[in-house]
Amino acid sequence: MTGFALFETSIGMCALAWGPRGLVGVQLPADKGEAATRARMKQRFPELSESPPSEAAQRAITAIQGLLQGVHDDLGHIELDMRGVSEFHQRIYAIARRIPPGQTRTYGEIAEELGDKGLSRAVGQAMGHNPFAPVVPCHRVLAAGNKPGGFSAGGGALTKLRMLDIEDARPNGMASLF
Repeated sequence: MTGFALFETSIGMCALAWGPRGLVGVQLPADKGEAATRARMKQRFPELSESPPSEAAQRAITAIQGLLQGVHDDLGHIELDMRGVSEFHQRIYAIARRIPPGQTRTYGEIAEELGDKGLSRAVGQAMGHNPFAPVVPCHRVLAAGNKPGGFSAGGGALTKLRMLDIEDARPNGMASLF
């Protein structure tokens, strides 16, 4: 069973797409609301139809909704189908998935774990192309000095900071913005 479905969260309308091997993509809210999120899913997954979620997809939806309401779930139990993701990005995403809710790492720290601090920019690019946010928690990966850096989801860095605030993450003791 394959398809995609939209679902409401505390930060807006999200969506996910699934196939027989797990989720093939997740979409955080688009800047222009539900219609834009739906259009983005149709663009990303033209072969899939909007339909009621499979049982596994519904469990993922419930877990993502919980995370975005402050439940400290690392979403590691959600199966991802990464057949369309390069091996290098898969390695980066595996490291990011080990960052617990409420904690952060920098692009440089992930690059060091990959074995080369010089890969920091490549880590940032991988986060910017993450097809599984927030299951692969790119919002927990910050620029040097624990600055938010970019964020490709609707709302940009403010959405990233809002998601970190929901998780009670305080890089460098940063006070809540919300």
